[in-house]
Amino acid sequence: MKNLKLKIIIPAAVVLLASSYSCKNYLDQPPVGALSPEAVATRTGVDAVLIGAYSVVDGVYDGQKGDPWRSGTDNWIYGSVVGGDAFKGSNPGDQPDAATLEAFNSTGSNEYLDSKWRVCYAGVQRANDVLRILPTVKDGSITDDQQKQFVAEARFLRGFFHFEAAKLWKNVPYADETVTYLANNYNLANPGPIWDKIEADFKAAADALPETQPQIGRANKWAALSFLSKTLMYDHKYADAYTILKDIIANGKTSSGAKYQLVNYANNFNPSTKNGSEGVFVVQTSVKDGANGLNGNAGNVLNFPSGGPAGCCGFFQPTFDFVNSFKVDANGLPLMDTYQNDYIKNDQGVKADDATYLPGDETVDPRLDWSVGRRGIPYLDWGICPGAAWARDQPNGGPYLPIKNVYYKAAQSTTSDAYGGWAANQSTANSYNAIRYADVLLWAAECAVEANDLGAAEGYVNQIRNRAANQSGWVKGKLTGYTGNDATKPIVDNNQFAANYKISPYNGQFAANGQAYARKAVYFERKLELGMEGHRYFDLSRWDGINGGPAGNGFMGTEIEKYLKNTRDVGDKFTSAVIKAAKFTSGRNEFYPIPQIQIDLTKGALKQNPGY
Repeated sequence: MKNLKLKIIIPAAVVLLASSYSCKNYLDQPPVGALSPEAVATRTGVDAVLIGAYSVVDGVYDGQKGDPWRSGTDNWIYGSVVGGDAFKGSNPGDQPDAATLEAFNSTGSNEYLDSKWRVCYAGVQRANDVLRILPTVKDGSITDDQQKQFVAEARFLRGFFHFEAAKLWKNVPYADETVTYLANNYNLANPGPIWDKIEADFKAAADALPETQPQIGRANKWAALSFLSKTLMYDHKYADAYTILKDIIANGKTSSGAKYQLVNYANNFNPSTKNGSEGVFVVQTSVKDGANGLNGNAGNVLNFPSGGPAGCCGFFQPTFDFVNSFKVDANGLPLMDTYQNDYIKNDQGVKADDATYLPGDETVDPRLDWSVGRRGIPYLDWGICPGAAWARDQPNGGPYLPIKNVYYKAAQSTTSDAYGGWAANQSTANSYNAIRYADVLLWAAECAVEANDLGAAEGYVNQIRNRAANQSGWVKGKLTGYTGNDATKPIVDNNQFAANYKISPYNGQFAANGQAYARKAVYFERKLELGMEGHRYFDLSRWDGINGGPAGNGFMGTEIEKYLKNTRDVGDKFTSAVIKAAKFTSGRNEFYPIPQIQIDLTKGALKQNPGY
């Protein structure tokens, strides 16, 4: 089981049974070596099965079909690569199913998608196991209050896993505890969206969960309300979501009892400072726990600079479009309509050993260099980023490097591990922020825009921007103890800012320019604040009018095609055949194709999404 920092002593026999059982469950396969009810019909047994459900929250479980990076909850491929934050990276033939996703030409035979589907429904079944087992406990070991909390946590997790599936496929089956492995799982249909059922699970969870929890990783009331708000926004019920979000902003707190607040931006991505007061629901990972790295952030195992920290594997490289988005005007506001006109200077095509290269002097939002590794800028505490020397295949993947998922050099020994013995220092304790407080504030801004409460919307956005403006010290080029070497020659003055940073709050522009402008500004702020965190594709999908969103029909396709054009305009220095051939088709690519093997297993009860 994943170490969720739940310090619970469980009898070894129960752990063994729960592990062997819970690692095999998903809708297309009956359990192997199923538990006898007597083995878990106690409070300790139920808690063990519940922990088994929590262990899938990261999108990985022991014995799953397919590699873990296909199914991680961070959604690096489904949310960020396909959404335009990042290229797949590596070379064109590496992970070909990821390349078809990137090019918008995947089909139901894509094995990445099948892995993701299986993990989602493995989690659903584990959550339902808790609800099935609870009525069998007759020894008096569970009080009424404990029973309510077990039910609430199981329903939270059931909502979480269904929501994860619905983000990708929209039209997915809903399985409650009455769906048994052998009787019904092969004929579950997907007649349409299940937002209402997911909302019901999160609401029931929020009504019964405590405001705080004694263990890190367990859901509390505020996490459930946040997921309820998020689901309502996918269901385009903005007024209902806004009411809840204002309550969270006024009263919400972490499981430890700390009130939600924005913290130093970089701390959200530092494994040594995770689970802080910005973390609303943090997917727990751990290393150095005797599990040979298998409890680490397996979804990001491939996503390190090649030759830099961890040494492998060169995936998940930020796009030119994403980097250009951080340009600002003279007032420190984003260039929402013109950011694609000129490129921020980069070392695409510059030789790795060219010591004459210097970063550009463009004025940029300081969050850029905490979202992207770029040549000539300090890369955490690893020294000056050398750019091409850390890019595995720069002509195909571009010059930029991932950074939000990377650990600090000073903490490498405690925050990284080998993954299953083969990926040295690529399993990390860099837990994933499924929801952080910045997310909540920007949802509230969205809802305020749709309520035409433009002053409130601007205020929420300004909280995000002021956090960046007030912490400009974190982007200085000074590197404590760094002396430089041939591979990472310092090319900025270590006592000065590493680049020309400027960011300012809005000052009445929302009200002055109207609802359409305010909506665009909020959408753009989400791109800047939450980039490389697996959200962009899903945001574009829910905003598109084809799916009921307020931005108008074809919005997603327009944004994706702008990103693709911006990339193709780089010319012969960027040679990716995948991107050059990529084409978004409106009415199809707003969601993913349902895995054909799952359709076959239901004997046709599952129906494929339109256009595939």
